[in-house]
Amino acid sequence: MSTLQVRSIFISDVHLGLPDCQARYLLDFLRTVRADRMYLVGDILDLENLRKRPWWHGDHDEVIREILSLARRGVKITYIPGNHDSELRAFAGQQFAGIDIALNAVHIAADGRRYKVSHGDEFDGEHNAPKWLLKLGDVMQGFVCALNRRGNGLLRRLGISYRTISIAIKLRIPTAARFISEFEQRVAYTARDAGFDGHICGHIHYGNMLDSDGVTYINDGDWVEHCTGLVEHHDGHFELLHWTERQKTLAVSTALEPIAEPLPAAA
Repeated sequence: MSTLQVRSIFISDVHLGLPDCQARYLLDFLRTVRADRMYLVGDILDLENLRKRPWWHGDHDEVIREILSLARRGVKITYIPGNHDSELRAFAGQQFAGIDIALNAVHIAADGRRYKVSHGDEFDGEHNAPKWLLKLGDVMQGFVCALNRRGNGLLRRLGISYRTISIAIKLRIPTAARFISEFEQRVAYTARDAGFDGHICGHIHYGNMLDSDGVTYINDGDWVEHCTGLVEHHDGHFELLHWTERQKTLAVSTALEPIAEPLPAAA
């Protein structure tokens, strides 16, 4: 595929250090899509898993090298740690190898609209769900990811391209489907109350775009189950891409007239 030129890239939930990480697909995405601005929206490293069950693959080294190479080439990169790499939050406000560490960010799109950017785990705290339920969710997530990994391993041996097995399972579990819907609404309501035009996050491993009373909720998905990345085009509209052997567009934000003079680069 030829190089895709965009304005900004958003990726999250890569989980380097987890066997389920689809690092090869991400590498192809990073080497194909070119942008001036990149947001790493949390859980890029799975430090939590590395503490429990140390595991690493050479492809994971390649992902880190590629990101560092992009920073050296002048791509402005902001790393917003998530709950699986939360130790890095202690370094907020600092810069490492040209990469800024921040707790969250405000992205000004090319059309002048303002989007809050955060990992998203702040929206599923104890006030929204008891600890035991969150723990059970983590266990079920691990089970579904393992099923996805093994199922796709079998498909690969049969010569069949990658399939997102896990989302079909999740959406058929009423509790999981309800959690996703409620999470999306909480994020959108909070963005509206704070005066933003939208909110971009990750965390729940379900890429999506929706409009909620004029506020745009965007989730950039993950690179464990669904292999999705978000890009902003030079007119300010967003596109959610699935990136495996079957690259396709999953969602596109509505094209709108600029509310300000188009910006030359992402803020």
